[in-house]
Amino acid sequence: MVPLRLPAYAVAMPSPGARAPVQVFGRDDSQATRSALRFFKERRVAVSYVNLRARPIAPGELRRFVDRLGASACADVDGRAWRDAGLGYLRMDDTELAGRLLADQRLLRLPLCRDGNAVTAGPAEATWRTWVAGGESGGGTDR
Repeated sequence: MVPLRLPAYAVAMPSPGARAPVQVFGRDDSQATRSALRFFKERRVAVSYVNLRARPIAPGELRRFVDRLGASACADVDGRAWRDAGLGYLRMDDTELAGRLLADQRLLRLPLCRDGNAVTAGPAEATWRTWVAGGESGGGTDR
């Protein structure tokens, strides 16, 4: 009888109890994004980094952040892109603001981080610490 060889992808699969990587959406030129990546790297947490300059965020993924945090929490209202677009004087509801965030991703408050169902927008080390400590994935959100 010939031993059964498993395909290469089956050998490298993680164990069922392994933790899924934390997703970080940001840009390389963002200090807050680099800080988040450094935070997780120092604690040896697996990170899936999506550079928004090279690959825009998917509409469904952005909708996940907007649904949990609200569009105003995901918008960087103090940023240069917000001022240059002249959005400081406009009043928009969450639907209009989410549309603007999807159209111009420079308006996003970075980094956008996700651990299971828990999401954060902007620097949120207190929440990240609970994720790393093994707090419930999908528990709280931070703004």
